[in-house]
Amino acid sequence: MIAPLLKASFAASQLDWIVPDWPAPEHVCSFSTTRNGGPAGEFDLARVPTGAAARAALRQWLPEDPLWLRQVHGRAVCDRDTWSFASETPEADAAVTRRPGIVCAVLTADCMPVLLTDRSGSVVAAAHAGWRGLAAGILESALAAIGADPRDTLAWLGPAIGPGAFEVGADVLAAHCDGDPEAKNCFTPLRAGKWLGDLYALARRRLLRCGVAQVSGGHRCTFTESDVFHSYRRDGDAAGRMATAIWIAPEV
Repeated sequence: MIAPLLKASFAASQLDWIVPDWPAPEHVCSFSTTRNGGPAGEFDLARVPTGAAARAALRQWLPEDPLWLRQVHGRAVCDRDTWSFASETPEADAAVTRRPGIVCAVLTADCMPVLLTDRSGSVVAAAHAGWRGLAAGILESALAAIGADPRDTLAWLGPAIGPGAFEVGADVLAAHCDGDPEAKNCFTPLRAGKWLGDLYALARRRLLRCGVAQVSGGHRCTFTESDVFHSYRRDGDAAGRMATAIWIAPEV
């Protein structure tokens, strides 16, 4: 009953956060923040000083402080079970754990947060997957890190820029199609030298190619839903950041 209780707690606190609707075991807890709620009304985990207040508000819903990664749109994965808070902030775009009470988290504002677990809930991971990270292989790296049978792996695609708003150029098309020509089906021609890219379709394609067929989520648009989400493509450097977190509930 952990996940339903988490959802009820958010509702009671009038926090506009998203609890993923996916078939993960109930002891696997996860959520994505939106731009709304928290102590200042505008929930942003990046700006100073509001980011500090937002992170403090976030902390009350977590079993521990999350590890904030130095995200670089790459494929590195941080193993939370061996990393120490005494170490430098890891340069990575995903985190994984098998230990209850350890929080994996990523920050996004158009890039796609991806959550992973297995059907037994013995391992969880969070990945930061924009177009660069997807092309670099962040999902493949995260799947390798969790080490679960792909047939028993569950994925949830969190809020990202939608396929009707993500205008890209030939560089993005080439990054995904040069090594996988059929990925062109994830792009819609717009005008000369421009396409609309579907991050959700690209992620599903990569997950399926790895053997992961149980994929949920992938139906929101951070760019067009301006009253709900931060968006870097829409707001530029003024854009805030949202968090997506996952953990295995500690035993009580």
